[in-house]
Amino acid sequence: MQTIKAAVCREFGAPLIIEDVLLADPRMGEVEVTLEAVAICHSDISYAEGAWGGHLPAVYGHEAAGVITKLGAGVAGFTEGDSVVVTLIRACGNCPSCAGGKPTTCETPYDTVNGPLKAADGSPLQQAMACGAFAEKVVVDQRQIVKIPETIAKDVASLVSCGVITGVGAVVNAAQLRAGQDVVVIGAGGVGLNAIQGARIAGARRVVAVDMSEEKLEIAKEFGATHGVLATLDKPWRSAYKALGGRGADAVLITVGAIPAYEQAPRYLAPSGKAIMIGMPHSGAMASYEPVMLAATGQGLIGSKMGDVVIQRDIPWMIDLYSQGRLKLDELISGRWSLEQINEAIADTKTGSAKRNVILFPR
Repeated sequence: MQTIKAAVCREFGAPLIIEDVLLADPRMGEVEVTLEAVAICHSDISYAEGAWGGHLPAVYGHEAAGVITKLGAGVAGFTEGDSVVVTLIRACGNCPSCAGGKPTTCETPYDTVNGPLKAADGSPLQQAMACGAFAEKVVVDQRQIVKIPETIAKDVASLVSCGVITGVGAVVNAAQLRAGQDVVVIGAGGVGLNAIQGARIAGARRVVAVDMSEEKLEIAKEFGATHGVLATLDKPWRSAYKALGGRGADAVLITVGAIPAYEQAPRYLAPSGKAIMIGMPHSGAMASYEPVMLAATGQGLIGSKMGDVVIQRDIPWMIDLYSQGRLKLDELISGRWSLEQINEAIADTKTGSAKRNVILFPR
C-alpha cells in the first residue's frame, strides 16, 4: 500500500483532518486515478455532519477528475495517462436496475469500509460513496470513470461528475422534458443552475427559478432562467403562475433538501405535471401532501438519483455541449482551494453563496 494525504472525518460535525492514509493497489476491474481536482458537493457536507449516518472514520468527496496512473487486471478501454472524471456511480451491470438502464440505483451492495483505504495504523477507513475523493488519489471501479479530452481543465471537468449530471440529467432523463414545456426549478445553487441550463438546452419555453436570494435569482438568469421568484414571498407559486402565463409548470425540479420546498412543490404544477425530487433532506425529515389533489389532476412525484444518468452515454454528450459553448461549466466555479484549506472551502459552501468550490491538487 502507498501513503497519500486525505481529508478524514473522524467525528460528525467536526472539521476534517488532513492525514496520511494508506491506499491499496487496484484489484480486478479497478483503476488508480491521481486526482487534480475535486469539487465540494452539499452531499459531502451533509454526510460529514451525520445527516444520513454511516461509518467513521471516513473520507468523503465524489466530484473528481484526474489521470489514470495504475490499471488493475481486466480493465478494458483505458490506459495509463488517460484523463478521466470519477463518479460515485458504481454499477454492477447485472442487477435488475442496471439491466433496466438505471445504473444510478444499482442493487449490488459494496463494502466501502473494507475497501482500498486504510488509516495510517492499518485500521478501517471508509471510502465514502465508493469514491473517497478528498484525497490525492483514488482507487475505483472502471465503471465509475469516463474518459475526457486532456485539453479540458480538470477543475471544470470535475463538476460533471455530480452536480452537472444531476441537474441536467434530471431534466432530460427523469422529467423527460419536451421542447416548449414550462419548468420551475426550486433552488438556484449548483444543482439548480444545472437543472436550469438543462431545461434551456432541452428547449423549455419558460424557466422560473425559485430561491431565497435575489442575487442567486439573477445568476439563474445567466444560466437560462426566464423569470425569478423569491421563495420568501407569501404563496410564491402564484408569482410563478403569473410568469408562466397563468398556468402551472409541466415539471418542477426540487434541487434543495428543504422540507418546505418539498411540501410546496406540487402547488407549482400544472395538471399532469411532474415534481422531480432531487435534493436530499436529512434522514427522518417528513413532508406531507394532500394526495387527492395529485390524483385528481394526474400529477406525479418522481425521485431522481444523480439525474438517472448512464455516465458512459451522458457525460460525453455534456462534455461536447461544453466544448460547443452550449453548457456553462467555468461559470459554476466560485473558488479554488488547496486540500489544506478544505474546511474553509466547506464553510464557504455552507453560506449558500457559492455555486461550486473546487479543491485543486498540485501536479
